[in-house]
Amino acid sequence: MKEYMLLIRNEIDQTSQLSEEKHQQFLKDCMIYIEGLLKEKKLKEAQPLVKEGIIISKSGDAWKDGPFNETKEVIVGYYHVVVKDLAEAISIAKQNPEFIYTKTARIEIREIKTKEESTKYVYPS
Repeated sequence: MKEYMLLIRNEIDQTSQLSEEKHQQFLKDCMIYIEGLLKEKKLKEAQPLVKEGIIISKSGDAWKDGPFNETKEVIVGYYHVVVKDLAEAISIAKQNPEFIYTKTARIEIREIKTKEESTKYVYPS
């Protein structure tokens, strides 16, 4: 089995444009999606992220903390899944309710490196 991180990207204000009724249905559909993945034992963790934050960077000896969101798109949440391969991770991502309720959703799918091959170090999980 392999582990993948599904990073949910969307425009910062997309769900705020939903009516209260549609927003509640979106949340319910997210719960159903999560419960299904848990039942299939394919989900390790899932969390929404607060849409505000800060980005830090370093150049030489100088630290910079800049505006968090210089574009309209932010990572609004993630799913940590355990599946047999990338194709299965893609299939799971395509079922995400973000695609039903918003027009700007994108999901970045990244395999999680669990072991450093050169040193045999196993990352904590």
